Amino acid sequence: MNIISYRKLLPEESKTYRVIRLESLEKFPESFGANYHEALKIEKFQIESDIEEQTFGRFVLGAYANDLLIGICTFVKSDKNSGTIYQMYVKKEFQGKNIGQGLIEAVIHEAGRQFNDIEILLEVAPGNDKAYNLYRKTGFLEVEKTSAQNSGHCIMMKYIPKKIE
Repeated sequence: MNIISYRKLLPEESKTYRVIRLESLEKFPESFGANYHEALKIEKFQIESDIEEQTFGRFVLGAYANDLLIGICTFVKSDKNSGTIYQMYVKKEFQGKNIGQGLIEAVIHEAGRQFNDIEILLEVAPGNDKAYNLYRKTGFLEVEKTSAQNSGHCIMMKYIPKKIE
């Protein structure tokens, strides 16, 4: 039985991140705004550098089965009170086991810990009902895009932290 844990990727895990990121683009091209063959040509992804340098406001949370990285979710702070989730992916053989939900909840927790009361945005491709339903289940609501956010046909969703009274 696998013990699932969630944590930020460490500087020495940037290459492990790259492998799983490329896998996500190859296996689920319709779910991401990047192309596998184009990504292969990139010597080092920006997020790899962010992991290595532990860049403030940018982190990748990993889902681990024992010590194997099986899922990733990237958070990038946008402005003083918002950030965006990118690159949500769980390996196919681990899907359907609530690992994605745990990963999203861990990112929400970490972003909230680092940046109190931060709003979190993400985009989901129309027709990707599994992801859409997962995001709804974890507290994201569909929002209208502003003209600045109108980057294609994706559905914009937002998580607004609950105020603690």
